[in-house]
Amino acid sequence: MNRSMTEIRWHGRGGQGAKTACLLLADAAFASGKYVQGFPEYGPERMGAPITAYNRISDVPCTVHSNIYEPDYVVVVDESLLTSVDVTAGLNPEGAIVINSPRPAETLRPLLRDYTGGVYTIDARKISEEHLGGYFPNTPMLSAIVQVSRVLEPGRFIADMEASFRHKFATKPQVIQGNMNCLIQSMKEVRGA
Repeated sequence: MNRSMTEIRWHGRGGQGAKTACLLLADAAFASGKYVQGFPEYGPERMGAPITAYNRISDVPCTVHSNIYEPDYVVVVDESLLTSVDVTAGLNPEGAIVINSPRPAETLRPLLRDYTGGVYTIDARKISEEHLGGYFPNTPMLSAIVQVSRVLEPGRFIADMEASFRHKFATKPQVIQGNMNCLIQSMKEVRGA
């Protein structure tokens, strides 16, 4: 892995917030003094259709301007994509994949096309329903990839996200607290094999 740049590819379905999580990660990395790119891949996406988004986070300026074909990490926001999209294509075996699933990571490895790197799971549905009252998997998945990749220092990430949420949801304090609870619980509950 290039230690000065980390590349992350997000796989989700339209409406699940993968694009939003990707952009939030870029904002948090920028707030930490990193050079960043965060962008979705647009096509004929519609609610429920597979989508892809990308992050580059670096200690030096990012001079590459293309999709990410050999990511260090992959985030899968919808477990059903494991059987319809090659989510591990080009994935660095020294990196990891983080999957939204209530199942243990080792039970998903057979679906990952012989990928030999780290496999992590987080039950984003349970966490978001508990703290946000609905299924919003992007916040738990965002926190899980930060915890697994250590692309940002977790304490600083939490503080930066709280400042961002306080600005974005100034009139909705319950939304701020719910999202913060999601972030913190996800960091504690992400599990790997």
